[in-house]
Amino acid sequence: MGSAPPRAEATFDSRDPRAVRRAVRAGAHAGHTGGLAPGIVQANVCILQGEWARDFRTFCERNPKPCPLLAASSPGDPRLPALADDLDIRSDVPRYRVYRDGVLVEEVSDIAPLWTDDMVAFALGCSFSFEEALVAAGVPVRHVAEGKNVAMYLTHIETAPAGPFRGPMVVSMRPFTPANAIRAIEITARYPAVHGAPIHIGKPELIGITDITKPWVGDFVGVRDDELPVFWACGVTPQSAVAQARPPLCITHAPGHMLVTDRKNSELADWGQTPVDKS
Repeated sequence: MGSAPPRAEATFDSRDPRAVRRAVRAGAHAGHTGGLAPGIVQANVCILQGEWARDFRTFCERNPKPCPLLAASSPGDPRLPALADDLDIRSDVPRYRVYRDGVLVEEVSDIAPLWTDDMVAFALGCSFSFEEALVAAGVPVRHVAEGKNVAMYLTHIETAPAGPFRGPMVVSMRPFTPANAIRAIEITARYPAVHGAPIHIGKPELIGITDITKPWVGDFVGVRDDELPVFWACGVTPQSAVAQARPPLCITHAPGHMLVTDRKNSELADWGQTPVDKS
């Protein structure tokens, strides 16, 4: 598997989403985007061609919990004006994953050489947004406090298929005391554009997770004796579906390397019933 060459990090205003995108575009930031541009929406990315893109849009519409669509580009257009005026999806993600026939073949920092006039870019809601709401409400999120990636698991919950896209839902897990679990449910339910309320609480074996200490992706932070594991539908689900569908070419963000937009997290509670932007 090939990989992008390392890029030197440079100083930039990490609170300004435009400055973050400019730094990424210039090769001055290649790392994770967690903690950058606080208060600003970060998005999962999936890019597909032609009929594959049409089927994937349907897949997202049928599975809004793991695949909440924020915006989709017109074919061949690298812009997503509903998310930012100056955004270029070919260069504004710090690290991309390139899949061919469902297999990860390389990670790159710019996809302009791969771009075609029938490509459609999809931006999907990310749990970074609701995690910020939880922290702001005084609900501790341990992996955030410890600077780790959230634990993610494959389940036996099947997604609703669309064309070749199908397969098990991926979930993310955060441990909470019962009181904080109730607060987390109440808070995240107000954010349907970023996965909404949890889909399962406690007893991971009931959704097909045989060993909670071994995430499929991410870092396990432990579940203490006074805590329950709380599971949300996860935006990594599309990558699982891509592996099942095996399109000739698919491009996604690398885990933790999100698309930083200009939208505010505070707007997302109002986006739940807003039609997907198709500009």
